[in-house]
Amino acid sequence: MASSYPVNHEHDPRWTAVDEYANSHLLSPSRNPYHEALEYARSNSQAKGLPDIAVFAAQGKFLSLQIQVTGAKNILEVGTLAVNPDTKAVAEENIAHAGLSERVTVLLGPGLEVLPRLVDEVRTGARPPFDFVFIDADKENNLAYFEAALQMVKPRTCIFVDNVVRRGQLADPAARDDPRIAGTRRLIEAVGKDDRVDAVVLQTVAEKNYDGFMMALVK
Repeated sequence: MASSYPVNHEHDPRWTAVDEYANSHLLSPSRNPYHEALEYARSNSQAKGLPDIAVFAAQGKFLSLQIQVTGAKNILEVGTLAVNPDTKAVAEENIAHAGLSERVTVLLGPGLEVLPRLVDEVRTGARPPFDFVFIDADKENNLAYFEAALQMVKPRTCIFVDNVVRRGQLADPAARDDPRIAGTRRLIEAVGKDDRVDAVVLQTVAEKNYDGFMMALVK
């Protein structure tokens, strides 16, 4: 059954103009050694029927810079569409094309099933703790994913949760029945009471949409 809630896209010509200008100088192919690999991933994913839900280009660069600033080596992303074998195969094709198969592992299954196994691996020392986490999965379970991440990270780790603003619906009383909004509100309200982390929500506008993310620093 189709959702009665609007898709998370909103456009403004000013946002597009700024993106096009800034990206032409700061995200030019000559400055990005992975430009060809990223273009392949985009076109291959589109050709294989994956939905267009990737972060916008400037946000991807922002995350890359954050990883470089923090010196993160072990990174966890929750939500790469790897919930069925077909999308997992596409992700692995893209990773192999970039020459990163030995550095990136794609785990198949719903996050609520996969993450407890990862928690056990980190707890027993079978896997090193993570030092950067990006959560971009089903919003209904944002808090569960965040809580799992907290069990697998080092102090001073950054945890990003994407798509938390959703065109302002986060604070719209009319959207509270949307399970995605309810899940995100549970996350933000819980994090606001959690002494283990310090966090902020930042709104973003870009060529792709009006949205935002939560950034939490583990103490």
